[in-house]
Amino acid sequence: MPDGFVTPKRSIRNVDGLIDAGLVPEAARVGLEAVAVQYAIAIPPALQKLITTPDDPIGLQFIPDAAELSVAPHESGDPVADEALSPVPGIVHRYPDRALLKPLLACPVYCRFCFRREQVGPDGGVLGEAELEVAYGYIAAHPEIREVILTGGDPLILSPRRLRAILDRLSAIAHVEVLRIHTRVPVADPGLMTDELAEALDISTPLFVALHTNHAREITEAVRVGLQKLQRRGIPILGQTVLLAGVNDSEAVLGDLFRAMLRARVKPYYLHQLDAAPGTARFHVAPERGREILANLRGRISGTALPTYIYDRPGGLGKIPL
Repeated sequence: MPDGFVTPKRSIRNVDGLIDAGLVPEAARVGLEAVAVQYAIAIPPALQKLITTPDDPIGLQFIPDAAELSVAPHESGDPVADEALSPVPGIVHRYPDRALLKPLLACPVYCRFCFRREQVGPDGGVLGEAELEVAYGYIAAHPEIREVILTGGDPLILSPRRLRAILDRLSAIAHVEVLRIHTRVPVADPGLMTDELAEALDISTPLFVALHTNHAREITEAVRVGLQKLQRRGIPILGQTVLLAGVNDSEAVLGDLFRAMLRARVKPYYLHQLDAAPGTARFHVAPERGREILANLRGRISGTALPTYIYDRPGGLGKIPL
């Protein structure tokens, strides 16, 4: 792994590990080895403990399946046109007033429905210092950019020292008013939510953390404790969820998730319609069903628990509410 970020110990990272853990049968080896050639595998211990069966709502999200090699005609290796909208390495500039900064392309866990699954992986894709300087220069040269969103990969697997250095450089750009970090770390590896990391995020520039979580069982006591380290420093936490067949495509499951978010002081922010990444069709839920679920939840759960249901249009056209 490249220097500059930390990775969970004892993560399952290959088909042998899946078989040894009893998550897939030996008979699946050949098909899954073919998947592993193309798409990364990582399941950290915190998530391993939550999997009761390979096809439960947690297992479905992280255990590879041979169906991932079946690509539908409408699926794309870059469904939201990140690459087309990347003027310099690590930057995606889709909206006038916001830009993404991807300092790395490694994650603590690899979701089987990820829209960046063609780019992320264990080699990390870490931006070097020279590339970061080019990225900072691009942001500084575009005063219309008021918000910078750190994503990837998962920025919270960067070492606290390296992450703080990036936040400080961005904060020093006068027209950058807000920073945001998109992450799976609090759920995937709660042990990384240390006081040192929380201190690194305690900056004067307004900072929001967006937590990706898809099922109420993911929000354990360890997750809540990790989030509290940020919340006690005044860092707001937003929640992002992907609507996934077999994982959370019902009123009961999404209602439980959104309530669990509020109990953890996480504001449900976005419910994402699945992006058409290669080999993800098994997770697709029709938008009509998504709208029906949210309509049925309205009035049954607090308005503070209802996210905006959105679709990121192919070709980099941006998000629209569904």
